[in-house]
Amino acid sequence: MNNVENSDQVNVAEGAIRTILKSQYHASLAMLGEAIEKCPEDVWFSEKHVNAFWQIAYHTLFFTHFYLGVDSESFQPWREHQADVQHQDGIAGPPDPESTLPLLPDPYTKAQVLDYWKICDNLVDDAIDAMEINSAESGFYWYKVPKLEHQLINIRHIQHGAAQLADRLRAEANVGISWAGARRK
Repeated sequence: MNNVENSDQVNVAEGAIRTILKSQYHASLAMLGEAIEKCPEDVWFSEKHVNAFWQIAYHTLFFTHFYLGVDSESFQPWREHQADVQHQDGIAGPPDPESTLPLLPDPYTKAQVLDYWKICDNLVDDAIDAMEINSAESGFYWYKVPKLEHQLINIRHIQHGAAQLADRLRAEANVGISWAGARRK
């Protein structure tokens, strides 16, 4: 096999990987979006659980957006992002006793989070097209994995958040969420 044929095969494989990544991002986000849309207001803000519904939804989208980027330095937060808190992603960790900042952001409304969901879903295709998926580095120093594996981790994180929210909706409001196996835009 000559270099041209090898290069063509690599390009075909890389194109297939990008198509699959986009499909699975959109499918995972579709399930998350459906959970957000179907959530009743009393469940959205309920403090019955350690993390409210809105917190899990926002946290999932925050990291979807963050990890679709090249690296942490290039991240541009969503226009309604509340940065002046100890835990900007919406999920509380241990409080910093030296900080005067609130632990968490004020609750985001369902309308705000749905707006953020649309932004994240619309970022996917361009982000995947621009991504160096063959890079040996994730772009985030705390993730010591190749870029492609990091994207699979990000998709699994979306699925994890969507599953938590789907389970909560079923338990609290007897609302089901549809399965999305593949989603092409």
